[in-house]
Amino acid sequence: MVNLKPQPWMTAEPTRKVMAALRAAGAARFVGGCVRDALLGRPIGDIDIATPLEPQRVVAALEAAGLRAVPTGLEHGTLTAIADGQTFEITTLRRDVQTDGRRAVVSFTSDWTEDAERRDFRLNALYLEEDGTVFDPTGEGVADARAGRIVFVGDAETRIREDVLRILRFFRFYAWYGRGEADPAAITACAALRTGLRGLSGERVSKELLKLLAAEDPRPAIRLMAASGVLSALLPEAQGLARFERLVEIETGQLFTCDEGLRLSALLARDHDSVVGASARLKLSNAMRDRLLAALPGEPQLSSWMSPREVRRAIYRLGKGAFRDQVQLAWAGADRTAVHPQWRMLYTYPDTWAPPEFPIKAEDIKAAGVAEGPLHGRVRREVEAWWVDMDFTDDKLAAIERLKAVAQGLAY
Repeated sequence: MVNLKPQPWMTAEPTRKVMAALRAAGAARFVGGCVRDALLGRPIGDIDIATPLEPQRVVAALEAAGLRAVPTGLEHGTLTAIADGQTFEITTLRRDVQTDGRRAVVSFTSDWTEDAERRDFRLNALYLEEDGTVFDPTGEGVADARAGRIVFVGDAETRIREDVLRILRFFRFYAWYGRGEADPAAITACAALRTGLRGLSGERVSKELLKLLAAEDPRPAIRLMAASGVLSALLPEAQGLARFERLVEIETGQLFTCDEGLRLSALLARDHDSVVGASARLKLSNAMRDRLLAALPGEPQLSSWMSPREVRRAIYRLGKGAFRDQVQLAWAGADRTAVHPQWRMLYTYPDTWAPPEFPIKAEDIKAAGVAEGPLHGRVRREVEAWWVDMDFTDDKLAAIERLKAVAQGLAY
């Protein structure tokens, strides 16, 4: 029997209110990630709760205690409780009646062991009483969590056929919690059923993939995905494994913050069509897609020997964020013997230089005799190109003189 000393998240007032409401109507235990992370001494994120109470009884119990209940997935026995502004996901114990690899039809049960049998991994099939008693129905969940083993509950292929996304979840949990050699049975099952990933929604896949890439060091998991054929089935545009490996190495060595978006960019082939295709299939946000496109190499391509003047031009053209993305990706793709301080100086240049504001305004162009319309934009671009070429001169009078000359020249 494993017992945890009650922790602040367990005894906080919002948590106590929700658990007291459920306990008054029946029973409840903490479940899943919060239990696993508490065992490992990791920060607790979401607090999930399991109960034998059916959904309508959960709603009634919460409302009787003056708490709000939001029906976020009643057909699957899930709802969200809100106490003092904090959310708790509450799910009725359940078993699968029918599955098709993407969704399941469930029925409710009062059997905690039966509920555990439908969960994905043994280290997630853990339940915790309010007094700190850990309930481990598989008998291996606590040991797996402490040893860094990611093992499916029961038969791996059966669990995956219930929900093919569990293939990607396996590698995600291995990236975050795994240590040592991955479970052979899990790898075999993931490889055998990998083509099923193509039938999943892009939103579900991208959510798991980005979480995987956000791990401190996702390289071992990505290597396993590549070796098992899962990566090519999931993301055929993933042609940059060496660049990805080097990027994570640079992040670690230079103490850069890990960035799942940049890591995805490193994995993808460095061309427009690959980025657009992957973004569409993964249903990435427009902001993420645009970031991946802006990270593609342009002209001139960044190099560690760029002059300060060239660096300033690149920062002005790209913006601080895209410039830094391109620097890190160029660094990751460069010869490993390249001098690190030069790349780091390039990366940190935006900390010491901010692009100035172009001094010519619309009213200046109008005063030079250029009416609004296509010519107005052309004059602005011509003068701006001169200004950049002059290394962003702050001589407003010189810029005005250049404006007059350009306006006069383009007028004829």
